[in-house]
Amino acid sequence: MNRKMAGEKQQKHFVLVHGACHGAWCWYKLQSLLEAEGHRVTAIDLGASGINPKKLDELRTFADYTQPLFDVMESIPPDEKIVLVGHSLGGMNMAFAMEKYPQKISVAVFIAAMMPDTVHTPIYFFEQVLEGITNEDILDNQFIPIGRPEEHGMSMLFGPLFTSSKLYQLCPPEDVVLAKDLMRPISNFWDDLSNKGAFSNEKYGSVKRAYIIPDEDKTLKVEYQRWQIKNVGASMVIEMKYADHMAMISKPHELCQHLLDIAWDGKGPRLRPAKDFIISFPPQFPLKAGWNEAERGDRHVYNLIYILSFLLSLSLSLFLVLFLFKF
Repeated sequence: MNRKMAGEKQQKHFVLVHGACHGAWCWYKLQSLLEAEGHRVTAIDLGASGINPKKLDELRTFADYTQPLFDVMESIPPDEKIVLVGHSLGGMNMAFAMEKYPQKISVAVFIAAMMPDTVHTPIYFFEQVLEGITNEDILDNQFIPIGRPEEHGMSMLFGPLFTSSKLYQLCPPEDVVLAKDLMRPISNFWDDLSNKGAFSNEKYGSVKRAYIIPDEDKTLKVEYQRWQIKNVGASMVIEMKYADHMAMISKPHELCQHLLDIAWDGKGPRLRPAKDFIISFPPQFPLKAGWNEAERGDRHVYNLIYILSFLLSLSLSLFLVLFLFKF
């Protein structure tokens, strides 16, 4: 298939749902790659996440937290089907959207994500994740009570050590710093999710699912991800080698290609080589302190004068050597 889009029918609309404590910002690499290939991308900030203006104590239910995704799904025209992509806890947000808008989703892609079935209640899958977790797994994650005491509300924020060693251990260091600065706490919504029933076969279960496993995931155990796939089923399963939990940051090009393949039932257009995505280059000569862009031309003139002066000095030295040798 030609990489260039042959009209609107070739274009896909990817809706990206982040995981706990993150925001739309965590998709910046993947979003730029998909858009460079001619696709439409909507990266969502869930409630009280990223730059969403809501405060955490304003979110009473998991539906409140998921509302920005519902708003996007409501805006999708009836004749359009999106590729819904969710990461980590975002898989549960996706599941509620799949239950509510199954007719608007061509495929739901779970990336190292929670993927519920149609038998157990949502809280069951949180219990399975927490089963066997030790203090060593939690490290320096922070747990802070929120709301009224009788509500037993609890928020969680990934700690710096957990972030660098469990979430982002294979990511560039600058992305680790960015994440530590941009993450926001999230509520556990435990009481609300405990009252939710199982998802239905007719709605949630009718949406085609694909799953991507990063094989170096230290946050959502690979064994748990494989158990989910065996329990729920998926039309396509891809395992990414040498990718951590944040595969969209540690291996964005490979992940992008996998999403294109999934969107086209295994035969997606080939992604351009990584070098083709460079959109700017650093200046050939670094600017001196205090020099601005307008003065860069002067820098080139001075460099040229320096080179000519050096060549002239070299020529004079050679002439002097020859002259002395002759006499």
